[in-house]
Amino acid sequence: MKKLSLFIAMLLLFSCATFAQVGINSDNSAPDSSAGLDVNFNNKGFLPPRMSTTQINAIATPAEGLMVYNISIHSPVYYDGTGWKRTDGQFYIGASYGGGIIFYLDGTGQHGLISATSDQSTVAQWGCVSTSIPGTSSFIGTGQANTTAIVTHCGTLGIAAQICDALVLNGYSDWFLPSKDELNQMYVQKTIIGGFADNPFWSSSEYDNYWAWYQYFDYGSNDYYWKDATFHVRAVRAF
Repeated sequence: MKKLSLFIAMLLLFSCATFAQVGINSDNSAPDSSAGLDVNFNNKGFLPPRMSTTQINAIATPAEGLMVYNISIHSPVYYDGTGWKRTDGQFYIGASYGGGIIFYLDGTGQHGLISATSDQSTVAQWGCVSTSIPGTSSFIGTGQANTTAIVTHCGTLGIAAQICDALVLNGYSDWFLPSKDELNQMYVQKTIIGGFADNPFWSSSEYDNYWAWYQYFDYGSNDYYWKDATFHVRAVRAF
């Protein structure tokens, strides 16, 4: 009988602890009836977990609504079920989102470019040396069109653009080879993207029939080189 009574008492205690409201305050007042947790002070604040962008991105399977203070961007952030955002609803550079890491945002803060977190090749040619690929551009926002043009007009297998165009990674299949200016933005944010070696990477921007633009990721120089050279490849996608 004593054991049964003890079991019932523990069960009641557990039920109360599970469903009771919690009030943390300086005047011993009861928590507001609408709140599960009521923190009430007039001389202290609420201090959430503080982490860097890298540490936040490493959180495994974050719950929708999870909140953290991001010390890298000096702002609270939350997980909206698909990726991390600032509390004003804006995306931020370095956030884990859409199969990779955001490295560029346009003026709206709602659209930009995402980099894969590892290289897709270390020994890929640009392809079709002596053949001009019509219409490639260097500007941000042109990488997808460049990639489509290269794949359409160059039938060589295993080239940089074809590797990116065929890529399926983290549930996404719309990857492409970045343009010259997009690749430069990746260099600018290479530390927060991660996984880069100090090697040359191909862009999707052609210089002429024989040459295409690339960028070194050690000190940031970009130049054009023979299309049959073998450089590294890192895919990106737009959102």
